[in-house]
Formats: sequence, structure tokens, C-alpha cells
Amino acid sequence: MHAAVRGVSEWYLEKAKDVKNRLGLFRRRNEAPGGHPGSKANRGLKLLRPTPEEALKWGESLEKLLQHKHGLASFRAFLHTEFNEENLEFWLACEDYKKIKSQSKMVSKAKKIFAEYVTVQSCKEVNLDSYTRELTKENVQKVTRGCFDLAQRRIYGLMEKDPYPRFLRSELYLDLVNQKKPSPPQP
Repeated sequence: MHAAVRGVSEWYLEKAKDVKNRLGLFRRRNEAPGGHPGSKANRGLKLLRPTPEEALKWGESLEKLLQHKHGLASFRAFLHTEFNEENLEFWLACEDYKKIKSQSKMVSKAKKIFAEYVTVQSCKEVNLDSYTRELTKENVQKVTRGCFDLAQRRIYGLMEKDPYPRFLRSELYLDLVNQKKPSPPQP
């Protein structure tokens, strides 16, 4: 039994290391060693990394964080390191759901979202109170564009109260906010 637990722990540590390595793209300086500031590779790195001013705006609200492509990517990476990304995935799935035009596609997508995130003991179950879960179940029986609205608001509130403040205190976020501007290239 202990060997199995140790094996699972080692797996989680490896996953965390993998995520940390992937985050290295955000943490790299804007200029690669030996590169020219105008080179294509450096422009690509610059695009990957938000400015400290952009990152500071994410601290104003969860909404501003989620609206910014780098903010969303950084928050998702942070949640992944905590094995806690299902709430964000659910929220994003609901946002995509609201954009669906076809009624038949809405029905199909609503059933998928419900099965994946709302059903008790589903693989990505989000933390909803029984009233919200039951109301969402009823709403999915008569699909409308707003059938996940209450559940989505509850999950947004949970993210706003718990992982969002932790993200703002995380090394990942603080590194982005406190990054130094690259020094000009030496001739």
C-alpha cells in the first residue's frame, strides 16, 4: 500500500515539475542570450511574456485576469500546478456554450458539460451546492443559452475567493509583475 501511495506522490511531483518547466516560457527574459533584439525569436518571446503593467492589471479583478490571454494562460498554469483547474475549465466551457447558435449543438454541449462537471462524482466535478446542482439539472432538461448561468456564477465566486488571491501571491504572478526590463544590447 505504501509503495502505491509513494508511486502516486512521485507521479504528482513529476507532473508539477513538468508544469514548472512549461512555465519557463513566461519567466524567460525578453532577450535570448546572444540574440539580436529585432530577431524573430526575440519578438516571439516578447509576445509570450506580458509586460509588468499588463500583469498588474490582473490584480484588479478576476474578470480582468480572465479577459487577458496571458492572464488566462498564467492562471490556468497556476491552477494546474495545484491540480485544481476544473473550475476554470467549467467556467470556460460555459462561456463557449453561450456562443453556440444551433439548438441541436446547444443540447449536445449542455449534456456534455453537465456530465463532465456537474454530475456528482464525475471526473471533473465542480463544487456546487445541492440547490444549484439540482436547478442546473432541471435547466439542462429544457436547454436555453442561460441554463448554466447560476452554476457558472457560483464557480466564478469560488475562484474569486480562493485560487485567485493565491495566484496573486504566487511566485509565477510576482515574477511577472516584478520583471526587469531587458538592458539595451551592447555593441
